[in-house]
Amino acid sequence: MIGRRRFIAAATATAGLAALPGCRRLEHLGIPVTVLRPGMEAGHALRERAPLPAARREIHTGVAILGSGIAGLSAAWRLAKEGHDDHLLVSGPEPFGNASGGRFDSPSGPLAFPRGAHYLPLPSLESTPVRELLHELGVIEADPFGPRPRFSEAALVHAPDERLYLDGAWHDGLLPTAHVGADEAAQHRRFLDRMNALAHTRGADGRRVFCVPLVLSSADPAFRRLDGITFSAWLAAEGYSAPSLRTYLDYVCRDEYGATPDKVSAWAGLHYFASRGGQAANAADGSLLTWPDGLAFLARGLAARVPATRQLAGHALAVGEDRHGVSILCTSADGPVHIRARRAICAMPLHVAARVVGNIRDYGFDPAAHLPPQAPWLVANFLLEGFPPEPADAPLAWDNVIAGSRGLGWVVSTHQLIRAARPAHTVFTAYRALADQTPQDARAWLAAASAEALFDVAAEELRGHYGPFEIWRRTLAVEISLRGHGMAVPACGSLANPGLAALREADGRLLFAHSDLSGYSVFEEAAWWGDRAGREALG
Repeated sequence: MIGRRRFIAAATATAGLAALPGCRRLEHLGIPVTVLRPGMEAGHALRERAPLPAARREIHTGVAILGSGIAGLSAAWRLAKEGHDDHLLVSGPEPFGNASGGRFDSPSGPLAFPRGAHYLPLPSLESTPVRELLHELGVIEADPFGPRPRFSEAALVHAPDERLYLDGAWHDGLLPTAHVGADEAAQHRRFLDRMNALAHTRGADGRRVFCVPLVLSSADPAFRRLDGITFSAWLAAEGYSAPSLRTYLDYVCRDEYGATPDKVSAWAGLHYFASRGGQAANAADGSLLTWPDGLAFLARGLAARVPATRQLAGHALAVGEDRHGVSILCTSADGPVHIRARRAICAMPLHVAARVVGNIRDYGFDPAAHLPPQAPWLVANFLLEGFPPEPADAPLAWDNVIAGSRGLGWVVSTHQLIRAARPAHTVFTAYRALADQTPQDARAWLAAASAEALFDVAAEELRGHYGPFEIWRRTLAVEISLRGHGMAVPACGSLANPGLAALREADGRLLFAHSDLSGYSVFEEAAWWGDRAGREALG
């Protein structure tokens, strides 16, 4: 997820939040609200084809890496790890991209929070770059490439990890099998048994049918045909009609892909359940890893391994090949700069690359035909004084979800802090995939909405569950991040997308690396493509 992340941008002390760009005080509530629109201004300038400025200086480098999301950071990490010091990482308009995080300076001390993705599943055996990084960072403590590594207890999500609000009460887990009728419970078990079987199924080519990274999945046509129908159609054909199961799967698709099951391919819907299979020596199968500021912890770890002298704050405006290599016009703090590189790695989202790489069609990618749908997101962080009351028999969990809600629940940034008593302040992070509108309508709304309107949507679940007065009296500040192109949606035909295949196979002076190459947005896919591009750039 953004599914389910500088360079940490810090919100200043609560009293000074109103001085930040995009921040205003909701007068009727007395709450300072900061609205961030990362990349929007730069993206709109590209869309409107603003005149390109003249460069003020020139930089020569062996490899230029354009974008410091997880793919760009992974490429730079690989180059640095292999001893290649002639490279330059250009941060892009938002350092760390969907893995960015922030901080409130609360009255009791700093509190970190995610602005995007907030967890990582136990990595699959095939996700070798992720395992290598986790071992370097001390998250994997032993046997990093074995079937059951040992993970740091501090990173494994502590209990209670997930709870679901259904029929007026909280229940452990997100699929309420023990709290529905016998017929519905039987469908739950049948579905989970089917997913477990698929997780161990191999195609005619000997590969696992569903794998992370996606490109290592089986190409067996008997299973690839699932890319041609929606997940909703597959569920109906297989007789999965139980309302509680369908509600759960709707949540999963919105959480993982930013879209509902009728917009996601059946292959992608099944891939979520059957692909990773990560295990641990000291945790249950299916456990998750998290940190207070989500995947920003991992992004910082990658960035720390890239020398500061090899990083440039700015973003690409134009990229093209010439007889000398790759020519790149970038913004920077000192004005426009012209970068000449022997090779370059385009680690930008494809909707940005389509406007920056002037001849991208020459690489086999036609944006009009091949660009995956892009799901808009809203991520809101609430700095709270104390905690709202909870039932004695259903304590607050790390992830808290309301069945059937338009939102995706909220995670608690202080959940992993090991202490005898609750902290005086905490941060609740509320997620919302705007899947109840078309992406175009949702983006238009995000661009035009007032702080009040954004706050109303961001706070909808918290106010509805705890009551508006309870949330109002505890909230000291709110930060809302708007992601108009939050993630690629794996719609029908994603696996057979020839444009994505062409960019994946590009092996000239300009290479491509981004989770968009897999047709959906998760850490492991971005790390795979970044690591691969870094290795190829060494050649």
